[in-house]
Amino acid sequence: MSQRGDLRHRRATLESEWSRWVPRLRAAGLVPSGGGALRREVTESWMRSLPSVDPGRDSAPVSDGGAVHRRWADSPLRRPVDDLADELRGIADDAGFITAVTDESGTILWTCGGRAMRRRAERVNFAPGGRWDEQAMGTNALSLALRTGRPSTVFSAEHLVTALHGWVCYCAPIHGPDGRVLGVLDLSTTWDRSHPLAMSTVRTLVSAMEARLRADPPARPAGDPPPVRLDCLGTGKAVRGDRPLRLRPRQLEILTLLALEPDGFSPDRLREALYGDRAVTASTFKAEISHLRRALGGGVATRRYALTAPVSCDAVDVLRALEDGDTATALRHYRGPLLPRSEAPGIEEWRTRLEVAVREAVLAGTSAEHALRYGERAPYDAEVHEHALRLLGPGDARRAIAAGRLTTALRD
Repeated sequence: MSQRGDLRHRRATLESEWSRWVPRLRAAGLVPSGGGALRREVTESWMRSLPSVDPGRDSAPVSDGGAVHRRWADSPLRRPVDDLADELRGIADDAGFITAVTDESGTILWTCGGRAMRRRAERVNFAPGGRWDEQAMGTNALSLALRTGRPSTVFSAEHLVTALHGWVCYCAPIHGPDGRVLGVLDLSTTWDRSHPLAMSTVRTLVSAMEARLRADPPARPAGDPPPVRLDCLGTGKAVRGDRPLRLRPRQLEILTLLALEPDGFSPDRLREALYGDRAVTASTFKAEISHLRRALGGGVATRRYALTAPVSCDAVDVLRALEDGDTATALRHYRGPLLPRSEAPGIEEWRTRLEVAVREAVLAGTSAEHALRYGERAPYDAEVHEHALRLLGPGDARRAIAAGRLTTALRD
């Protein structure tokens, strides 16, 4: 029998076992006899999972509203993943996998993969913010690796949730220098692409990550340039230390998009974000990328465009402050629209998203009434409501609310 035929037979057998046992486990708590197609660690996980997980659920629940950008930025796994990003993306693209990294709780912080696999993964929320621990999503390779501290593979109907029966997942925990599990690395694909070498690939990649975690953070040589600071709200400039970088408007747009989307862009998606439907040659597009890469001294990955050098950005500062509920800090950084002269579709989309986020935070945030209620002045109240008036359109009824609050704040 061919490998594809073997996989098809194995899948059918597991589907039969799942249909035989899972309904009975739910109804009466019966324990499978073990042996045969069912592995003991799988059936034990089914029994642990069933009290909290409906096998018919269609996707993973969201952790913390799905906002994990800050957690990923602060994660000890960020640096080793960035170091190996090209290799991880190359494996995912070439072999038809989706690659994911979680934290120690089983929340996905980072993924990469081809467009088709990403779309398929997003349908079950196998994406940043999705919770894949056993209590949230039942039996899967991520949850088993977190629970056991060992590499794990889960194929087709070994998954408790039926929406995952078309998948196979290979996963290994990532240990810190102190032996603590910091998260897991997962390679997932459709059941028919199951391959015996996938697990050895995961182990090799995890070993490389753990080696980087054990190494001391590299000290920056005396002659190494300082990090780049990008200001793109109300203006458009990038500086390294006290020296401006000579970037054309298109290169500032690229740098801004890469700073706002740390997972990066496929070449096609970045080109569309910059030019939309305009007919622009591939050489023109690549020339802009090359110029930016030279200006940063490298700093931009090649297979999938993403920043690999530190770049701080005022727009990112605003988003992080809003994520933390700190409207005052967000407004201190928000000095105007994102690259106001840019007509790039990706910049226009982010410009709108930022304006909406700031507007909603202003309207829902600290007001003069809040300050009076708690017996403390909020010195930025007037600024908050001035921002609201600038952000709200002329016909928006909420302008009256903002104007009234501004008058109260100034009077008090």
